[in-house]
Amino acid sequence: MTNVDKMSISLPADLGEEVRELAASSGLGLSGWLAQAAAERVRQENLQAFLDQYEAECGEFTEEELAAARRKLGYE
Repeated sequence: MTNVDKMSISLPADLGEEVRELAASSGLGLSGWLAQAAAERVRQENLQAFLDQYEAECGEFTEEELAAARRKLGYE
């Protein structure tokens, strides 16, 4: 069995209802859906920390670099 960290969380009622609906429509259980959402947030936070460190060491990204990144990611 996979190790798990059981925890109790509280959400505003309307958010809790929406999360339950999204979890159900995705085919995941509530715990699985929340785990995926938390993992995505951790990835975002880690990426932001990396980019902040990169810019602190190498300078801010240029507009050309940002435009190239947007194109590569399919945002343009």
